Amino acid sequence: MRRRNFIALLGGAAVARPLAARAQQAVPTIGFLRSTNSAPFAGLVTSFRRGLNEAGLVEGRNVTVEYRWADNQPDRLAALADELVGRKVAVIVANAEAAHAAKAATATIPIVFVVGVDPVASGLVTNLNHPGGNLTGVSFFDVPLAAKRLSLLNELLPQVAAIALLFDANFADADVEARELDAAARAIGRQMTIAKVRTEDEFDSAFATIVQLGAGGLLVGSGPFFNSQRRRIVALAIRHAIPAIYVLRQSVEAGGLMSYGASQEDAYRRAGIYVSRILKGEKPGDLPVELPTKFDLTINIATAKALGIALPPTLLARADEVIE
Repeated sequence: MRRRNFIALLGGAAVARPLAARAQQAVPTIGFLRSTNSAPFAGLVTSFRRGLNEAGLVEGRNVTVEYRWADNQPDRLAALADELVGRKVAVIVANAEAAHAAKAATATIPIVFVVGVDPVASGLVTNLNHPGGNLTGVSFFDVPLAAKRLSLLNELLPQVAAIALLFDANFADADVEARELDAAARAIGRQMTIAKVRTEDEFDSAFATIVQLGAGGLLVGSGPFFNSQRRRIVALAIRHAIPAIYVLRQSVEAGGLMSYGASQEDAYRRAGIYVSRILKGEKPGDLPVELPTKFDLTINIATAKALGIALPPTLLARADEVIE
């Protein structure tokens, strides 16, 4: 081989190696899909990024995220999921309704769900320990906690005879939650009034019904739609002077009286860690669905005073957070 050709060959190899190295270091893209609007859930995005950071992934540096929000319009989810699949994202993170849409859209792209429903009963996976397929995730399974919230409300309002349940008729486990709460209320001698809401336009009439039926306390049910409407629900409860207990501490931050539930922020942080493990080569079907490990009781003292409620010292002593 002539010296000139040999040098040219070396030069070409030198150029090829960096190009190949850059190709191998292509930044993966994560699809982030929710059925809700974005503004009320900025904290969940922050928690998700925190989980990525704990695993060494930084958005904009060594990973990118494509965000899609259905703005409480479930019929948009299928198209949004298809869009992420078309973008060839490496993994999709989704809440409950979005996870079903993502599952229908792809059987190969890994899906990490963050849900407040039973992942097996809702059909996302067949087994919690060995999900199989392309789905796994974190469940802050909320329905079993509804009876605990009823117990806390009963402790706060022992003289109240009738308690109302406001629940999202669109939520997959709403009927299960309603049946379990009705049975739990009867067991402690309380009458349960149930008010269903399916759209934003029905909140006013639902609260009018609750007041008309004489409910002295309110349980606010689960679901992403209610989570996104938490400020409106809190405002209506305060306007009608109904002591209410909520699922999320964010509702108490917004002026709600009390909340008890698993931490959604912690669930999204753990989802970020699961995404990093999948990007490093682990299969979603081999990763067990993680269940809640952190539960918070939050009480707003200012709201209690405004409602004229004396908080039992035993209840305050058990609170994880008291908002002044």
